[in-house]
Amino acid sequence: MDERNIEKVKRVLLIDQDAATARRMALRCLDKGVAVVIAENVCEAVRTLATTPVALIVADIGRLRLAIPDQAALFDRVAPGVPVLVTVGPGVALEIRAALELAGFRVIPSPVEPDDVLKAIQD
Repeated sequence: MDERNIEKVKRVLLIDQDAATARRMALRCLDKGVAVVIAENVCEAVRTLATTPVALIVADIGRLRLAIPDQAALFDRVAPGVPVLVTVGPGVALEIRAALELAGFRVIPSPVEPDDVLKAIQD
């Protein structure tokens, strides 16, 4: 594949430490022509975003260490215009979910399903 075609490949950055989730996500997305880049934490994600263009960022809420507005500002600086999905479990308070959405994140249930990611890329 030449370099011009590499830039056209759709990629998702998954920030999660759950190996089973990451593997399932990667395999399902690859079947649909979408590559998955995996980072275990936000620091690794920022390094990845410095060199790898992505169409979507999917982050487990447990991996986000900054205050919500600061996290949104960080993603906006390192990946301007790239949508961010944040996965949350059922125990996450409504106030936290609302704050995430007000900061510009899209909130989806955890564990993340490959179909949610594929739909978000097509939107």
